[in-house]
Amino acid sequence: MTSMTEKYSSSLKQLFVLQHDKTNQTTNFRPYDIWLVLLSIALLSIGLVVVTSASMPAAERIFQNPFHIAIKHGIYILLALCTAMCVVQIPMNWWRLSNAWLLLLAIVLLVSVLIVGRTVNGSTRWLGIGPITVQVAEPAKLFFFCYLAGYLVRRHEEVTENIKGFIKPLGVFFVLAFLLLMQPDLGTVVVMFCTTIGLLFLAGAKLWQFFSLVITGSLAVVVLIVFEEYRVKRVTSFLDPWADPFGSGYQLTQSLMAYGRGEIFGQGLGNSLQKLEYLPEAYNDFIMAILAEELGFVGVLVVLLIMLTIVIKALRIGNVALTKERPFDAYLAYAIGIWFSLQTAVNVGASAGILPTKGLTFPLLSYGGSSVIIMAAAMALLIRIDFELRVDGVQALNKGAANKAKKRRSTKAPKKDVVDEIENVIVDADILSDSNRNIGANHE
Repeated sequence: MTSMTEKYSSSLKQLFVLQHDKTNQTTNFRPYDIWLVLLSIALLSIGLVVVTSASMPAAERIFQNPFHIAIKHGIYILLALCTAMCVVQIPMNWWRLSNAWLLLLAIVLLVSVLIVGRTVNGSTRWLGIGPITVQVAEPAKLFFFCYLAGYLVRRHEEVTENIKGFIKPLGVFFVLAFLLLMQPDLGTVVVMFCTTIGLLFLAGAKLWQFFSLVITGSLAVVVLIVFEEYRVKRVTSFLDPWADPFGSGYQLTQSLMAYGRGEIFGQGLGNSLQKLEYLPEAYNDFIMAILAEELGFVGVLVVLLIMLTIVIKALRIGNVALTKERPFDAYLAYAIGIWFSLQTAVNVGASAGILPTKGLTFPLLSYGGSSVIIMAAAMALLIRIDFELRVDGVQALNKGAANKAKKRRSTKAPKKDVVDEIENVIVDADILSDSNRNIGANHE
């Protein structure tokens, strides 16, 4: 009796698990990469602290409030988080189907800023929409990368086998580049061009096409520099900033002083001297110089390692998406990873004297509403891609388990359901009790 009851008890437990505990195999399943979220929040937090420290002297002089710029940056971060939470809800299929319209929107924004945009320091890059000022180059980059990822999916064979398929996306890029150079904004053009080259290479473009594009693009950048006097001054000052330390090399020499004062562990948070309006754009393009002065080599290394981890995760997400036959998601993840790495390299390289000075922000760290919001949206896209890949994996696992169960049921005798098992236990128990009563009656 005991063995029979144990048998039916174990059978009932197995059936109950199969019927009701369908997530048993995914108990430890996490639907998103928590490290992507934490690393993004870490960069935003570090950026808020350093921007607050770097902007206090300028904010006190301009607005009579040392925390004015820091409060604005905090509002931008809140808007960025709200934007990211909205973007992460949008399925990747929507981005795949809407990439052409997003490209059209990018072109409209770039044309509009040339017509009704605001001019600051000789550059017309900002579009005023009520109380909000948008730097249109930031959304234009993201929308172009979405279009390029969609194009590489639609025309993959043409890109790898036909020169026309290779040239078509370059034609679209040249239209955007022309509009950006009218602002002018050479830094954004360089980042977009390098990202385009990287994606075409990853998509399987032929090597001779790849190298010819690299050479042509490099020559074009040289020509653009030579024909603009202020760009020539930037390059010559970058090569030898100490030749004119109070003229064309002033900004870079002050930045290098900040790096030098930082040494290993820095002067301490808030103890920067260069932020006392010696270094122009201390809380924006040259935020890394102030971070280096206050937190030292260790602080710079931590921030660069955080960004490196984000970039590696983006590339890994792209690899997983390719293996799971989601090429649009893969190319977009690759584009975001290349974009972040290039913009970081240009920002740090310019402030450290490795590259000519360019007005590009450090992703998620520098001051700037448009940059912070669009970078947060890009991170949300990465999280969404990773989420859909993980959910697809769990669904495939559950489908595989269901198919195996169906196959077993088709080859073996069909199992009885839970109610039948319970009835059998009750019937066996009744038979056993009846037999016990009959034995007792015979003894009597």
